[in-house]
Amino acid sequence: QVQLVESGGGLVQAGGSLKLSCVASGRAKILNAMGWFRQAPGKEREFVATINWSSTTFYSDSVKGRFTISRDNAKNTVYLQMNSLRPEDTAVYYCSAHNAGSYYRDFNYDYWGQGTQVTVTS
Repeated sequence: QVQLVESGGGLVQAGGSLKLSCVASGRAKILNAMGWFRQAPGKEREFVATINWSSTTFYSDSVKGRFTISRDNAKNTVYLQMNSLRPEDTAVYYCSAHNAGSYYRDFNYDYWGQGTQVTVTS
């Protein structure tokens, strides 16, 4: 089993920054690709970013240039630095461990954290 625990969410004004962290425990899943997804009220969960085992990164168009995903394998931790936040970034952000297939589809991830709320006010 793999456990993922997110932290770092909160309330921030538009234009501000937050840094999310996700600590993995259990089997060494951190060595695989790790991703962030988000879900806003009344909307489907959507892809945000993924970083693979060689630290190649992938981003959705909506966050490219504003968000940065990174990893520290020694700490079994994945980060999501979020800058220039917008009200439309408001959502619950989930950390996930990739299993196989496209990085952009949530059904290709087999472990999920409990989520952390990010709220951006205008």
